[in-house]
Amino acid sequence: MPTKVTVTTFDWVPEFAHGYVRDIRIRWALEEIGRPYEVDTVPVQDRIPEHFARQPFGQVPMLRDGDLSLFESGAILLHLAEGTPLMPDGKEGALARQWLIAALNSVEPYAMQWSTASFFDKDEAAAARFEKSLRGRLSMLQDALADRDWLAGSEFTVADLFMADVLRAPAANGLLDDLPKLAAYLERATARPAFGRAMADHMAHWHAADAKKAAASA
Repeated sequence: MPTKVTVTTFDWVPEFAHGYVRDIRIRWALEEIGRPYEVDTVPVQDRIPEHFARQPFGQVPMLRDGDLSLFESGAILLHLAEGTPLMPDGKEGALARQWLIAALNSVEPYAMQWSTASFFDKDEAAAARFEKSLRGRLSMLQDALADRDWLAGSEFTVADLFMADVLRAPAANGLLDDLPKLAAYLERATARPAFGRAMADHMAHWHAADAKKAAASA
């Protein structure tokens, strides 16, 4: 019998972050593999010692799976995917691991530089510079995907889940408009019912958090 799973995220985030806090990746994976889960929270402000005891950098998401506590979304996804259709055997499994690490190391850092400059620092010059670098990476990714539906073979894997989540913010801001194959890839991934369920629960969490914060300040 599977052990109890708890996903830990923040108790509240500003509206512009709704839909993009990385617990969405973990929720999506759990929906894909059909494992029920609970959600608990840590404060986004005045972070507590218990948070740093589980995540030394004070970030989310975190996962409890029985007596195992994990942080870092990539590590959590690899753990959850083992023994499920998200992580195939043999060659395709090796390719899935490769592409998940590529998403972490070769695509997401470019997306994070651009998004930090654009939405947090609001530094237009830096955002333009980082956008150029990000567009270069996205073009390379489209070339590598070529005419395949998925990165690691014929089936959707944990690598596609991770890569699709990395692509969502650039896509929402027009950076895939001139990359039709990559845009179609993202659309295939996010059209999956598991993503829809995960996003609905993710957004419900933040809406409830907003309502609680508003009531507390009334």
